[in-house]
Amino acid sequence: MKITVIVPTYKPQAYLWECLDSIYKQTFPKTDYELVLVLNGCDEPYNTQINEWLTKHSDLQVQYFQTDEGGVSNARNIALDNARGEYVTFIDDDDIISTACLEELYEKATPDTVSLCYPYAFNDGYLDEQLPYRISDAFKYCVKNKCTKISSKVRKFFSGPCMKLIPFSFIQNRRFDKRFKNGEDSLFMFLISDKIHNVAFTSKNAIYYRRIRVGSASNQKRVFKTILTSQMLITKEYFKIYLTNTPKYNFSFFLTRIMGAIYSVLIKK
Repeated sequence: MKITVIVPTYKPQAYLWECLDSIYKQTFPKTDYELVLVLNGCDEPYNTQINEWLTKHSDLQVQYFQTDEGGVSNARNIALDNARGEYVTFIDDDDIISTACLEELYEKATPDTVSLCYPYAFNDGYLDEQLPYRISDAFKYCVKNKCTKISSKVRKFFSGPCMKLIPFSFIQNRRFDKRFKNGEDSLFMFLISDKIHNVAFTSKNAIYYRRIRVGSASNQKRVFKTILTSQMLITKEYFKIYLTNTPKYNFSFFLTRIMGAIYSVLIKK
């Protein structure tokens, strides 16, 4: 198996079928990739709906799990525990990928290289209207300047696990920290960054469409005290990871993660 596509979902709506349809319609051979779909923190009617979709798309290789334990980190960890691919890509359940996405990501990936695709942000219901997005700007800069290392522009891609194809050898038994509901994506990417030295970029035909949606986890309001406590704990984890294996981790990357945690608190305040 060449690629494992990981999709966690919680109380999904119509956007999930758009996401799954985009995975199904890939130009990459269906024999070479699998979907690992995890329904977390809920059951019916979503379980039945998902099984109905899977029945209609039986030629797609799928591992499907339902768990009563909530949390996107838990769902992703279940998927990683069962992944069979040489490479892993993460897709949020309300996002979409272009038909060439997996094919081009795989063409650019190597056992020591993370490949990155073109990020495209849009408001829910307005796919044709691209929004300003700092990672889209970073993509254009990196392609123009032929970036291959973790430069300041490239690091913008590593706040989360989506929009990229990661060699599973970089991950192995390392997992998302389920204690955190905010910042866990960044923490996971920093955790595996000791293995990330080379990057490669696809063409703009390989697109990750990020849906900006009211009610999504990333847009939910959080209490300042909760954010402060969470970011203090997550900062402690950054230091623990970095100080335990200092030679393996990039100091600039570490510093930007700490600054990002502080910025999250200041913005809320």
